[in-house]
Amino acid sequence: METTQIHTQYGELQGIREHGAVIWKGVPFAEPPVGELRFQAPRPPQPWQGVKEALHFGPIAPQPVYEGASMFGSGSEPPVQSEDCLYLNIWASDKSTQKRPVMVWIHGGSFVTGAGSIPLYDGTSLAVNGDMIVITINYRLGPFGFLNLSSYGDDYHSNVGLLDQIAALEWIKNNIEAFGGDPERVTVFGESAGAMSIASLLAMPAAKGLFQSAIMQSGAAQVMPTEVSRQIADGFVQALGVGEQDLSKLYTASTEEILQAGNRVSQMLDNGTWALLFQPTIHPHTLPVEPIQAIKDGSAKHIPLIIGTNLEEGTLFFNQPTQLMSETQIVNIVQALLGEDPHGLSKQYPLTVRGHADLMTDLFFWRSALQCAEAQIGHAPVWMYRFDWCQPGHPLLGTATHGAEIAFAFNNLPLFAHLGLEIDEDTYNLAEQMQAAWINFAHNSMPVTSNLPWSDYDLKERSTMVFNRQLNVVHDPESNKRQQLISYS
Repeated sequence: METTQIHTQYGELQGIREHGAVIWKGVPFAEPPVGELRFQAPRPPQPWQGVKEALHFGPIAPQPVYEGASMFGSGSEPPVQSEDCLYLNIWASDKSTQKRPVMVWIHGGSFVTGAGSIPLYDGTSLAVNGDMIVITINYRLGPFGFLNLSSYGDDYHSNVGLLDQIAALEWIKNNIEAFGGDPERVTVFGESAGAMSIASLLAMPAAKGLFQSAIMQSGAAQVMPTEVSRQIADGFVQALGVGEQDLSKLYTASTEEILQAGNRVSQMLDNGTWALLFQPTIHPHTLPVEPIQAIKDGSAKHIPLIIGTNLEEGTLFFNQPTQLMSETQIVNIVQALLGEDPHGLSKQYPLTVRGHADLMTDLFFWRSALQCAEAQIGHAPVWMYRFDWCQPGHPLLGTATHGAEIAFAFNNLPLFAHLGLEIDEDTYNLAEQMQAAWINFAHNSMPVTSNLPWSDYDLKERSTMVFNRQLNVVHDPESNKRQQLISYS
């Protein structure tokens, strides 16, 4: 194992060279948010003396269930969880080229699970094939990162999970040149909650100038109204057994007690509307304007976007008869998302497992992606895609389900072996083409390659790249359904 050292503004880091990449793992980008720093905005890390080994991933954010194994992992022992979790990981192509573009991955997991160290997110292939820098980050999750306690006083900040992401981007801006990266060519990309985070970052004044392009996979703008987030905070304080006159237990409670209180408030307040109880919230000091409106108003001006969804997102969440809901519950969900049930939209989806999955795909994922794309058109180019690949008959990948595209963007298809899947030539080619588009976007702000003509999205043609065993550009796919969904934006 050959090691290599880099000097950052905080001290010397020692990484390793392997498989054509130079890798640094577990790099601290903020001071540990523990003790009195719990529920507060992140602070810069403390400098260190000597050489810090960056050979192993850092602890992951506390979470009720670690998804590493389910996300095509190897089934190895789960990593250590700790509130001291603000670490990032760097993969750089092992070439002498300077000023390479940088891609920063923001993981998903419904804002309550996940980590930058999941095997699926290994950046070796992307960094080496793209001759660039790939970075994955952790951020605080669940109540630690997305509990809006700001109404209890100035000592409690809102959206600290998003502020963690901004702190990582600031660290990258100030240090990435030492690794051969260009701080003026940073692309953020993420999936699900990671993509929703990016929508918020596009609207946050504190994130301005920290990245120049973005890719949003299977997630667009979704935030919680301030009053709702305060109700959740009140429920959390009650579940933790904290008196309003003495909030010290918010700091002294154990990590496990905080997680348990978060679980109790989820059970108390879950109203069956697919609401994420821990997610970004509107707040004047951090996220002052709802992201779609901010993007419409030009908050993301000059930032090119790739936005897309998978054909059957909802099948990951609805796949068992025990998950069936009543007609009343479905109507409530539609009304919660649209403000009404236009033309009996809920009745267009059968009361079956697949009907529930299709409703979730269309309302929760595709509709928000369309809204975000339309908001950004006119401010910068937008490219839209739909991911259709599946492996018929496979228990997980038998549909183009939520998260299935990640292995293709990273071109980490060998991980499919853990799922008992044999890869055919067309599937390998799809991964190469999709990764090439992401790489070209990072280099040139356009996903078009010599083998992949792809027009940007406009309100007339609505060109959409369909990623499948055979690639194809479709104009305004499912036009009638799109018009119905978007007419109630």
